[in-house]
Amino acid sequence: MKIRILGAHGIDSRDTKFPSILIDDNMALDAGSLASGLSLREQRKVRAVLLSHSHLDHIQGIGALAMHFFTIGSTLEVYGIKDTINALSKHVFNKLIQPDFTQMPSPRRPAIRLHMLEVYKHQVVEDYGILAVPTFHSIPSVGYEVTAGNGKSLFYSGDTGPGLSNCWQYVDPDLIIIDCAGPNTYTPHAPGLGHLTPQLLEKEFMEFLDVKGYLPPIILVHMNPLGDDAVKIAEEISELSADLNTSIQLGYEGMEFYL
Repeated sequence: MKIRILGAHGIDSRDTKFPSILIDDNMALDAGSLASGLSLREQRKVRAVLLSHSHLDHIQGIGALAMHFFTIGSTLEVYGIKDTINALSKHVFNKLIQPDFTQMPSPRRPAIRLHMLEVYKHQVVEDYGILAVPTFHSIPSVGYEVTAGNGKSLFYSGDTGPGLSNCWQYVDPDLIIIDCAGPNTYTPHAPGLGHLTPQLLEKEFMEFLDVKGYLPPIILVHMNPLGDDAVKIAEEISELSADLNTSIQLGYEGMEFYL
């Protein structure tokens, strides 16, 4: 399984992009930078997107790809829980924000096809095993365990605050890609906003270790790149990595690796 991080930050710019993770060039987890992080040729290889929730920084690329796929007569399969799919239907593809690409150029072959996923139900999407588990954000949100044909799997949290111990019972990942919005100075406010900090992550990872008996490598996304925050996150995560004796890295745009 080839994994490429297209966007790893909570603020969009030329150098820092909204969250999106590309798997084997053809399936994405979230779509914040799914268009801006890929060339037109690369965009055409994408067949499916799993959305964690409906906030703009996670769906932005869906709207951008809709016009491309409409123009070339292709279909992008978009998956999410009921709240996410309803938000796209009612508030994006509503002829006010965008044309209804779920019906264009024809209902039988639309540019965007929406699919509702059930939580805690193992499903197959584009030959990958998929499991959606609820997480803790300011709106209904899920994380995804994605399992490839070689048996390797990753867990992507999307945006989440603390309280993931229930999630850990359902997943057995070889890699965790997880939210870390800011340094420890964010800790008093992060849970209410549905995000994590290094201090909050420590408790989540200790609970994972208690439940599963191991800690896989970890990559962080959704970081704030402004001011001293990025430096502080790096310092605090380096300490946490040493304390837990496991690899914890800050994700970045263009980061590639294999499972």
